Amino acid sequence: MEFSRRISSLRPSAIREILKAPSDPDTVSLAAGNPSPETFPAAEMALIAADIFQNNAPAALQYGVSEGYQPLRERTRKRLAEKHGLGNETDELIITSGGQQVAELAAKTLLNEGDTVICEDPSFIGALNAFRSYGVKLVGVPCNGSGMDIDQLENALKKHPEAKMIYTIPTFQNPSGEVMPLASRKRLLELAAKHDVTVLEDDPYRELRYSGETVPAIKTLDTEGRVIYAGSFSKIIAPGIRLGFALAPAPLIAKMTVGKQVSDVHSNLFFQILVEQFMARYDLEAHIARCRELYRARLGVMDAALKKHMPGAGWIVPEGGLFLWVKLPGGLDGTEFCRKAKEKKVMAVPGSAFLCDENGVSNAIRLNFSLPSPEQIEIGIARLGSVTLHPLASADTKEM
Repeated sequence: MEFSRRISSLRPSAIREILKAPSDPDTVSLAAGNPSPETFPAAEMALIAADIFQNNAPAALQYGVSEGYQPLRERTRKRLAEKHGLGNETDELIITSGGQQVAELAAKTLLNEGDTVICEDPSFIGALNAFRSYGVKLVGVPCNGSGMDIDQLENALKKHPEAKMIYTIPTFQNPSGEVMPLASRKRLLELAAKHDVTVLEDDPYRELRYSGETVPAIKTLDTEGRVIYAGSFSKIIAPGIRLGFALAPAPLIAKMTVGKQVSDVHSNLFFQILVEQFMARYDLEAHIARCRELYRARLGVMDAALKKHMPGAGWIVPEGGLFLWVKLPGGLDGTEFCRKAKEKKVMAVPGSAFLCDENGVSNAIRLNFSLPSPEQIEIGIARLGSVTLHPLASADTKEM
């Protein structure tokens, strides 16, 4: 069978493939980006679901509008405005099938084959593959400990005047966990205006801050309608509901709506109603606070375990998010390291999975601390520590 050019060159997500691996009860996975099931408000959702089926089943089980369930859109917009200062009278909001769909719809709506997108390098594999699926050229800009290196971004924009979009995860960047300071966010937006490019701000981890001061979203600084803001309910309620949203100028949302109609018609209506009712009936802020408390503790456990078992590695404890980015000692190849780790029944994601260059190599690995228990974190890091005892060929490994 001959596949289309659009899909034939795409590689499967390393993370999704790891999740498909046969389950071994003795294997510790530090690879996934999953929230902990302990944070899922299952009991409250069960009560709401029963009420929906008893009193509102026809609406929940029928087709809905592509833009999303109107009460959820209104409640989400209100919360974004009041809590985060996001949105103005020229913006509109669409409910999507997870934050992932925002990247896909943005690419579908704004990019043509051969266009250029400038991304952080490393960056979120899901968004990178969304761009690749439309035949887009990716130009990577390294992170410098404070998110995307803005000087390097300026150089990239000068070198690639054909660039159409900047993709950034400025708050608890995936996979590095870095936070872009306010001054850099302002300069990024200034450069976007100067070179007339759109900014896609992916912000799924904003609510999960464990230390430090909150930094305003780039979208709050936008006075030209240049920023598409992508958010998600996955990290604060549950990922399986597959609900996210985009906040952007109304004409762009209108086009994204048309694009969504040919993708999935509309996002799951039952869960849209359920989430809106959860937000109406329960204290969402208290729920998020409990999530932060759990993850803050697990991050501390992982940091202590790394100090104990992998003292030769390098990492910065993130102020939030779900991931810890570890640079291996001696320039070890992250991909080979993860293969060896699997043999010791512990799973991590090699840094190369997040590179704009799919053939690139990296000496880093990404670890998740939200899903495994404290005991699993300790066991998993101890096993990783034993892997570092094996020398690996890594002369050409890129330090990231």
